[in-house]
Amino acid sequence: MQLLFRYGFLKLQNIPLALNEWQYALLVLSTVLIAAAGYVINNILDQQTDWNNKPQDVIVGKTISETKAYNIYIGLNSTGVAIGFYLANVIDKPNFAALFIVIAATLYIYATSLKQLALVGNIIVALLLSVSVLIIGIFDLYPVITKENQQILGSLFSILLDYAIFAFMINFIREIVKDLEDINGDYNQGMKTLPIVLGIKRTSNIVFILSFLPITAIVYYIKTYLVAYNLFPTIFYTLVFILAPLFFFVVKIWTAKTQKDFKQLSTLLKWILFFGIFSILVLTLNIKHNA
Repeated sequence: MQLLFRYGFLKLQNIPLALNEWQYALLVLSTVLIAAAGYVINNILDQQTDWNNKPQDVIVGKTISETKAYNIYIGLNSTGVAIGFYLANVIDKPNFAALFIVIAATLYIYATSLKQLALVGNIIVALLLSVSVLIIGIFDLYPVITKENQQILGSLFSILLDYAIFAFMINFIREIVKDLEDINGDYNQGMKTLPIVLGIKRTSNIVFILSFLPITAIVYYIKTYLVAYNLFPTIFYTLVFILAPLFFFVVKIWTAKTQKDFKQLSTLLKWILFFGIFSILVLTLNIKHNA
């Protein structure tokens, strides 16, 4: 995702960027390492839940020991945060290093306590995905803003913000769907996810309603920006690969009942997110072609 925004969007604009190629590669690497550390600590603390929900996917306690998993977690986090410190100093914004520490700490707190709370854990995960989009603008655009280029860079940052909001909405819905999928194991572990608190049907109804938020936002975006600038290839792409699957999701969530149903819907949302992010390249090429 970060590579796509860099080379399918920012590098195709006639603008300066704060990071060179290998420094940006380090930004991506730092994001991957800290995210991977989050997965590791989550797997460590969720061993019993994973045995109940997805025994075939269990790694900690089966493939590797818990002690080794903790060592991997510490190594991944330490390396990711250290890279963050380096990059913050590269752009002469040493205080920005705190962002990497906050993300790593939030992932730990999420795994240890927040994920057990209805909606709170879902919001945290969705926000962190959004931050992985915004961090591109923070490290690659913000340091090179001047009075002369403020307007154009501000416009590009606003596009990143739009995609971050889209990523948040889709991933927030997907996190709730995953809770619906994992309700049995979560219940046995005494967790208080939304499906456990409200029940499967009520939670499905909430997801049904929430699904219209990204649909409404996308329709507004098409009408306000894409139609106004005659970006018809992007409109076609958005209708076929993003809106149509979203409408299909709305129909299926209304009737979904089994773990298999929710797993399929979770996968569908993952593809919607993928095609949504990929649309930045379609949009950029469409604008260049029209120009």
